[in-house]
Amino acid sequence: MATLLLRGAAAARRRLLLRPAPLAPGPVRAASRALSAALVRRGGLVGGRWVETAAAFPVQDPASGEELGRVSDCGAAEARAAVRAAHEAGAAWSRLPAKERSARLRRWYELMMENKEELARIITAENGKPLKEAQGEIVYSASFLEWFAEEARRIYGDVIPASAKDRRVLVLKQPVGVAAIITPWNFPSAMITRKVGAALAAGCTVVVKPAEDTPLSALALGELANQAGIPAGVYNVVPCSRQQTAAVGEVLCTDPLVSKISFTGSTATGKILLKHAAGTVKRVSMELGGHAPFIVFDSANVDRAVAGALASKYRNSGQTCVCTNRFLVQKGIHDEFVEKFAKAIEKELHVGNGFDAKTTQGPLINEKAVEKVEKHIKDAVSQGASIVTGGKRHSFGKNFFEPTLLSNVTTKMLCTQEETFGPLAPVVKFETEAEAVAIANAANVGLAGYFYSQDPAQIWRVAEQLEVGMVGVNEGIISSVECPFGGVKESGLGREGSKYGIDEYLEIKYVCFGGL
Repeated sequence: MATLLLRGAAAARRRLLLRPAPLAPGPVRAASRALSAALVRRGGLVGGRWVETAAAFPVQDPASGEELGRVSDCGAAEARAAVRAAHEAGAAWSRLPAKERSARLRRWYELMMENKEELARIITAENGKPLKEAQGEIVYSASFLEWFAEEARRIYGDVIPASAKDRRVLVLKQPVGVAAIITPWNFPSAMITRKVGAALAAGCTVVVKPAEDTPLSALALGELANQAGIPAGVYNVVPCSRQQTAAVGEVLCTDPLVSKISFTGSTATGKILLKHAAGTVKRVSMELGGHAPFIVFDSANVDRAVAGALASKYRNSGQTCVCTNRFLVQKGIHDEFVEKFAKAIEKELHVGNGFDAKTTQGPLINEKAVEKVEKHIKDAVSQGASIVTGGKRHSFGKNFFEPTLLSNVTTKMLCTQEETFGPLAPVVKFETEAEAVAIANAANVGLAGYFYSQDPAQIWRVAEQLEVGMVGVNEGIISSVECPFGGVKESGLGREGSKYGIDEYLEIKYVCFGGL
């Protein structure tokens, strides 16, 4: 309690300067490449106005360590102000005809597409991923605004046959209210729009808390939201440093004006947020950690399996929640798969700065992430694993790591028990289908799973038996705006994207008309 009081007192002393949106700041630089002055913002966004605080925190290019700029370090006071602004804007936004909400979301989508190159450059600067991947993320990110602009007009209720002749029974769907949106650094744009698009389409308002490593993308989206005519207070952003994260998160999870929490991040953090949310029984969506298996059966087309493995494992340098973390390869094709996978890694993957056209593998987000990869490799090698290719930091810089392939891996090694979140591919040899499924399902999480087979009966069996929320069959990339994204076990609650995603932001109300 003393800690909470100290946090509150500190927040109360902070300067919260609300003023009309200032002229855009001067350009910031990433690896000597200027970012758009029109889209780079350094303040939070509260009630349609840019917020400056007494303190600011640095945003760094993970490739070079260069400071891109400093962003307002919002705390509990700013978070509460953002929640109030969202609450005050909620009534008018929810009463807008669905066609109006749809039009504004559609305009936001159009502005994203018009500015996709500059938005992609911001992602590469603060996240490090190759520019081509960043461009793909922006198209993917914008597609959620387009999709939910269309879904806004398809929120249907129901009429239920009544049990009495003088009654009529209706079902209405209404927005839950203010939604707190807490997002990670690995997809700093798409993880926002996948949540916010659904929330705004449903008639909710939002407060976004972006990851401290990548706030510039969230703020750029705020600039475009203003330009698109999204009303003041409907989309709010409270960037903050790691030091302020706990205080801001606590406000967003406990403030009684917040009705819904949507979080993407680690399972450990998700459990903390769930405990906070329980006090006021908030609606919760959680997309948490994964530990994806990738199974290659003897019947598989090995060349296609290698191509799928390369895409699934090394996208964003292995820093995605649906990246393969464990390769399980059947004994009959194990050696062929490992040999071809190693050759593909060495031929197709190129480590470097994300702004360089030939780069396919950018930096990891920070040195702590690099150290975890090193820890997993050291543990595996100490227990008998062999390094087929890679295995050490890359000479390009301290946050760069060589794409690595390990063989002779067992299920006792850390890399098969924990999510690595880096460019490490451990291969476990198995003999039977039942053995592979048992290994895959042994994890306490279940987000995505992949397998390659050309046996129709086996495909049905394994797809149904894998304890995950999403299955890729002969496919290494499965994310799509039309499809429900989410996991089972400790990988989360709820679904995002697809026609199901909007339901996470709607309440069902039963209305009984009597005396007719």
